Amino acid sequence: MEILVLSGVLALAVGGCVCVVWAERGGPRWVRVVAAVTRTAGELLSRSGRSRSSSGSDD
Repeated sequence: MEILVLSGVLALAVGGCVCVVWAERGGPRWVRVVAAVTRTAGELLSRSGRSRSSSGSDD
């Protein structure tokens, strides 16, 4: 069951990356929306990763 969930997450990530590339080349509107969501999710994950690594560095 976990493999199925991880496969789904991987498929969503790859699909989002494809949409980002397609949107840069002038894809349809729905592709630009998916690309914007993908970029926003990446930024949020990046920021949360930075805040966790900086708060846990005082070992």
